[in-house]
Amino acid sequence: MQHVAVLMGGWSAEREVSLHSGQASADALERQGYRVSRVDVGRDIASVLDGLRPDVALNMLHGRPGEDGTIQGLLEILGIPYSHSGVLASSMAMQKDVSKVLFHAAGVPVAEGVVATRLEAAKAHLLPPPYVIKPIAEGSSVGVFIVTEAHAHPPQELYRDDWAFGDWVIVETYVAGKEITCAVVKDQPTDVIEIVPAVRFYDYEAKYAPGGSKHLLPAQILSKVYQEVRRLTLAAHRALGCRGVSRADFRYDDRMEGTSGLVCLEVNTQPGMTETSLVPELAAHAGITFDELVKWMVDDASLNR
Repeated sequence: MQHVAVLMGGWSAEREVSLHSGQASADALERQGYRVSRVDVGRDIASVLDGLRPDVALNMLHGRPGEDGTIQGLLEILGIPYSHSGVLASSMAMQKDVSKVLFHAAGVPVAEGVVATRLEAAKAHLLPPPYVIKPIAEGSSVGVFIVTEAHAHPPQELYRDDWAFGDWVIVETYVAGKEITCAVVKDQPTDVIEIVPAVRFYDYEAKYAPGGSKHLLPAQILSKVYQEVRRLTLAAHRALGCRGVSRADFRYDDRMEGTSGLVCLEVNTQPGMTETSLVPELAAHAGITFDELVKWMVDDASLNR
């Protein structure tokens, strides 16, 4: 019986979502006869894993330290095969400024933007509104602001002493239009979802609260745009050197001709696996059940990813 340690929780801003992803995945593995250890990751994770000595680590952490290459490096040192992307791909995907350079080099369109400290971004408009401010290394839309022409100055929350999302932010031109996402599973792009949030912005609540958003699958966009999203998703996955499952998020301004309105926002190397998450929905649309998806992640685990 294969022993799988499901890594979840941790201490990032995405802890609660990670716990949901981990518990759902652990349940799926137990239904299929695996021996499962549910590990709420703390600072003692190295000694915990050394004591458990699992055959495989299923990484269901979101944000730091599970998505930035840190836990991957630890698993390499301990010699425990693991799921999802490796050290380098994870760290590059997490650093939005680095991943944008790689996307651009691979022909994947990205939004114009600048990197600044949060204090610089709070002091004055660094781009003409509308623009977006987001932490350089966070996920699930935490710490993200949309600044419009109606805002006389940038968000003053950036000055807060208890700001928890790092001192560096990326300031990007706001791209109007549709929220589009596509995943890579088994080294193939999935179908494409259009996300219609109940509110203006697909934020943390819209992502994870029941009824926070509506998913249109397949996305109601032109066929050539649909196929271009799939092509760009695989190109972005490969540009970073991702492994296992990843998910690319796009904005699509359908007022622009052809596919010129497409912009890739980021690649998520540890996409959510909750009941409202996008990757399980995309997999199901392709005929892959949740249990089959989780089993494949375990079967695909390795070192030197």
